[in-house]
Amino acid sequence: MIQLDQSVELKGLENKLDQLIEQYDRVKNENSSLKTKQDSLVREKAKLLEKTTLARTRVEAMISRLKAMENGS
Repeated sequence: MIQLDQSVELKGLENKLDQLIEQYDRVKNENSSLKTKQDSLVREKAKLLEKTTLARTRVEAMISRLKAMENGS
């Protein structure tokens, strides 16, 4: 009877361990996916900041030219 109880308990522990391993694999894969997505978003943000800076520079240059034209007239 004791051996049967131990066998049942051992089987339960094996099942829990299998579940933990599956959960670990899912979390590991999700973490990897999130890191890839984060890297992509960081690159995209850098590109957008660069475009914004370029646009700001161009707008400021246009404003300066318009002011110069206004003062020259």
